[in-house]
This record gives sequence, structure tokens and C-alpha cells, in this order.
Amino acid sequence: MKDREITLDKLPMDLEGIVEEVLCDGQTKRRLLDLGLIKGTKIKPVLISPSKDPRAYEFRGNLIAIREEDSSKIKIIF
Repeated sequence: MKDREITLDKLPMDLEGIVEEVLCDGQTKRRLLDLGLIKGTKIKPVLISPSKDPRAYEFRGNLIAIREEDSSKIKIIF
């Protein structure tokens, strides 16, 4: 099976993906990189807020909420 490339906001709940590229701008990109969200990082959506935005993602032993505005700029493969 060939890997599919999508954006993080489209990754189904409880499926794990691997970060390919972080396309966010400026301070947001810096924060995500500082948290360890770099190419090759395994990431999985685990919680959705009642309003559907943000979603919480688990990666590198952490649980981090990321807004759809930003998760739509993170390319992953799964």
C-alpha cells in the first residue's frame, strides 16, 4: 500500500501519521518546531473539542491542541 499525503486536519481520529513538512508561518512554526513537531515525527489526533476546533494531538509523549488554521498547514503521510 502506498502512503497517502494529506494535511494534519484531515487525519482521522486515532490513526497515526508522520510529519512531512510544517508550512505554518513565523511564531507558530517556531513553537511547533520547538515542541518537536519536525519531519519524521509520529502524530495522532486523540481529542476533538465540542466546537470541533481545536483538536488535540499526541506526539513525542505530549498532548497538544492545534487549531485547524494551523493543522491545515502541516503535511503528513499515513
